[in-house]
Amino acid sequence: MTPAIQANIRQAPEPELRELMQRTVSEADSFQDRFDAEVWLLDMSTRLKRYVADTEERLTLLRLVHREATKAGLRPDLVMALIHAESRFDRFAISSVGAQGMMQVMPFWKAELGRPQDNLTDNATNLRYGCTILSYYLRKEKGDISRALARYNGSLGKHRYPAKVIGFWQDFWYVRP
Repeated sequence: MTPAIQANIRQAPEPELRELMQRTVSEADSFQDRFDAEVWLLDMSTRLKRYVADTEERLTLLRLVHREATKAGLRPDLVMALIHAESRFDRFAISSVGAQGMMQVMPFWKAELGRPQDNLTDNATNLRYGCTILSYYLRKEKGDISRALARYNGSLGKHRYPAKVIGFWQDFWYVRP
């Protein structure tokens, strides 16, 4: 076989990975159809691998991001960019001002919502809070992503943080609709 022919032969994925992807796709309830789920999860998983090495953990996180972003009316790839900027996908990240988790949510929100038991290092909880907050700011700013991101970060009027998130979005996470 020539090298050109060998390069075009697709290697079958490992059975364990195939089973994991099938399970992940079937549990991904926020996608319009199975094909969309397969394409997005595989694409994002490849991009996320450098930050989250474990395949199962990565796919679980991606399902959560897609579900919470979709529920909040956000683009999942924008949420991925925000998480990249905020914590580099470290669920235990704590900022110098006390923001917690991947989306760096301020703990005062738990008291505001009467939910002191919520754990902001739990990815599902953190994503629910963070996506809801970002979605609110996007509506408040009439779709202006830069202003919404600045509000999210507490830096309205400054451009550094929105530029960082948008840079990650455009250069690393953006998916054409």
